[in-house]
Amino acid sequence: MKELVEYIVKSLVDKPEAVDVRETQSEAVTILEIRTAPEDSGKVIGREGRIANAIRTIVKAASAKEQKRVSVEILTEGK
Repeated sequence: MKELVEYIVKSLVDKPEAVDVRETQSEAVTILEIRTAPEDSGKVIGREGRIANAIRTIVKAASAKEQKRVSVEILTEGK
């Protein structure tokens, strides 16, 4: 799942080398935290959060196929 999110986010931003996706496991859910360069955070979020919601929808569909719960968080402060 982490690789899928990295691929999508790196395709959207101007500085793909600054993209960092961290995976955290808890009891019931896997959390994917996306960090980008500060100037690229708007490209990952999109207008009214449309791109962020699209990323979450793709991850939800892929994780449902594996019968897992995955949450995607976008951290806007950068690295």
